[in-house]
Amino acid sequence: MATKQQQLVAGVDSSTQSCKVVVCDAETGEVVRQGRAPHPDGTEVDPGEWWTAYEAATAGGLLDGVEALSVGGQQHGMVTLDDADEVVRPALLWNDTRSAQDATDLTEEFGGAQRWADEVGVVPVASFTITKLRWLRRAEPESLDRTRACVLPHDWLTGQILKQGDGFEGWTTDRGDASGTGYWSAGSGAYLPELLDLAVGRSLEVPRVLAPTEAAGRTGSGMVLGPGTGDNAGAALGLGLRPGDAVISLGTSGTAFARHGAAVADASGAVASFADATGDFLPLLATLNAARVMTAGAAMLGVELAELDRLAGTAPRGADGLTLLPYLDGERTPNLPTATGTLSGLTRANATPENLARAVVEGMVTNLAEALDALRGQGVEVERVLLIGGAAASTAVRSMAADLFGVPVHVPASGEYVALGAARQAAATLAGADLPEWEVRTETVVEPDAAARGASAELRGRYAELRGRLHG
Repeated sequence: MATKQQQLVAGVDSSTQSCKVVVCDAETGEVVRQGRAPHPDGTEVDPGEWWTAYEAATAGGLLDGVEALSVGGQQHGMVTLDDADEVVRPALLWNDTRSAQDATDLTEEFGGAQRWADEVGVVPVASFTITKLRWLRRAEPESLDRTRACVLPHDWLTGQILKQGDGFEGWTTDRGDASGTGYWSAGSGAYLPELLDLAVGRSLEVPRVLAPTEAAGRTGSGMVLGPGTGDNAGAALGLGLRPGDAVISLGTSGTAFARHGAAVADASGAVASFADATGDFLPLLATLNAARVMTAGAAMLGVELAELDRLAGTAPRGADGLTLLPYLDGERTPNLPTATGTLSGLTRANATPENLARAVVEGMVTNLAEALDALRGQGVEVERVLLIGGAAASTAVRSMAADLFGVPVHVPASGEYVALGAARQAAATLAGADLPEWEVRTETVVEPDAAARGASAELRGRYAELRGRLHG
């Protein structure tokens, strides 16, 4: 009997730091091979560097036999193109803050935060593409004069793959990434030309928004390119996110997002109403402070992270009254860009390494618990949390997260979930069918401890009181 031939698909994670590529079995999602190459540091970068990294990551025949590929990429970046589709200036990335004042100006000019939330789903901050376009108009009008089109990082890399493969027909994007621009509404599913005109004073060409499994094109060799998506929507695909699931990502910074059946409208700007890559929605919050809070705590104590984890686990819940507001780099959620960290409640009796370690971890996790509450406040049901990112490896973090979030915490096995999500999308695009069911392995599940409810409530109340007293 003939053996069914294995179909291969690939997913790309073109992140701020690097380009990661996984090649997977289209039916099972098993990773067959993978590659990686670094991106340069900085908040602006020549998009050509992304192509150089992609070529390095896929060198040595990594894509041999691959029938379909999709790109997941860092969101919000501004890639400006001239009449010849050449890059006008280095791309401004999501983490470039020079457009902070432009975000404030645009919010006011369009009638305030509530109108933005209702009609667009987001309230401008410096990370969003529309604010970067306004900055371009203000600071580099000669660059704007040369600009015919604006695309996003994943759009550009998808287009470049098709161009190099003689299959490019026009710029495309997907709803997940488009919803992070500030001029495409997840609620209406359409671009808002009025906002582009408000930002730059004229029209710009923008990519066509593809359906969730609509092909962006096909190379001359026959490889199908899926629509791709932004990094968070890609991770949601890779994790197999379902309604009732929320993700807390504890990397250098933190994110909280969930799959939801409707657009939301948060005039505070905390919850961005993004679309996902399936046709649903992905309301999301971002925090500046996550794993690096633990790094700072370990440095204060003069210990390694593993010892910080051990110390935190031996202290009592609530750290004997020590409370840390972990705003070490300012904070985005809540919106406190000039805030600093605060350690409160210190006495001779509780001044121990164990309590300080506990307060550091509790402060970081409580900040994300408040982010999760903000999602719930927008009608998002949270039945379980998937905990990912570097700090998710901490035993203390896992335990505190379950108690403070109040729902079971699932820790998936380590994996490149953005790239895996892109590969899963590529498999669906190749087959012209629904997303395949790929197994997501769970490393551990931590249930909330009923005995900790009182201590968790006391800590949450103490944290909220301190935040309100110091920051309003």
